Amino acid sequence: MHPHNRKMIAVILLLPIVVALAVWAFAWPAAHQAPRHLPVGVAGPAAAQLEQRFAGQEGAFEVTRYADEAAARDAIEARDIYGAVVTGPDGPTVLTATAASPAVAQLLTTAAGEGAAVEDVVAAPAADPRGAALAASALPLALAGVVSGALVTLLGLHGRRTAGALVGGAALLGLVAAALAHSWLHILTGNWWAEAGVFGLIALAGGSVVAGIAAHVGPRGIALGAVLVILLGNGFSGLTSAPEMLPRPVGAIGQWLPPGAGGTLLRSVAFFDGNAVAAPLLALGLWVVAGMALVALRAKQLPGPMSSVVPSSLNRQETPRAAALADSN
Repeated sequence: MHPHNRKMIAVILLLPIVVALAVWAFAWPAAHQAPRHLPVGVAGPAAAQLEQRFAGQEGAFEVTRYADEAAARDAIEARDIYGAVVTGPDGPTVLTATAASPAVAQLLTTAAGEGAAVEDVVAAPAADPRGAALAASALPLALAGVVSGALVTLLGLHGRRTAGALVGGAALLGLVAAALAHSWLHILTGNWWAEAGVFGLIALAGGSVVAGIAAHVGPRGIALGAVLVILLGNGFSGLTSAPEMLPRPVGAIGQWLPPGAGGTLLRSVAFFDGNAVAAPLLALGLWVVAGMALVALRAKQLPGPMSSVVPSSLNRQETPRAAALADSN
């Protein structure tokens, strides 16, 4: 069979596989969203009754009882829980955090029942009350990471040049992304430089993964990295709802991939004063270290410049013409 015919058949067979994988990674988790051990709190005189009500919803909530309303608020701001229901003389009050997840805030309000007062402890920005713009930013960041890793691969960069290009590109991307999201769109409200650093770290993690894989398997590594970062990473990120809303273990896996870890880190930095950043920072750092290690390993395996390698035997040999000139002298 002619090689071009084989390539044509490969394209025909691979296309539906890729589409099916994309649909599965994005649509399947979204179609099966439901609360799964969502961490919430209860407080007040009727906290025991509230705890029983939440516990009776077939594992939908993971309930923690707090001493009073102030303790519940502190837990929300520390990102220990998504929200809380506090009972008092005037009835129950639902404390939510739409900045953490508007979907969970709505779910908690519904679970508390009719007539409950609602207070948004950590509110989402007025420019993005549903968190849609923040969730939508995950895909461009994932694409930027994959593109940066693909570029250093296709341009034939190795070792320090690859690391320099990835770090420099990620730093610049972080500044541009922060300027757009914070200064122009106003969908972020935290420290500008911290947000820029998070944007850059997300892109660097994705780019390092792609460059590291491609350094060992060639351009095919770009496709493998794209599947990991874009398809699985975005589909499993839980940014449109919450990781605990996705089927298990998809939500947990997503928090160890660059888009999911990056989205969680960005929310913590932008809305929660940097609370609960350890886990997502660790996840992103591991991807960067792993990718850069693969790049460095491949650079050590490559031969040095041929011009610098001179066989020692050539240094000891004289050409016949040189020998004749020496004898005549």
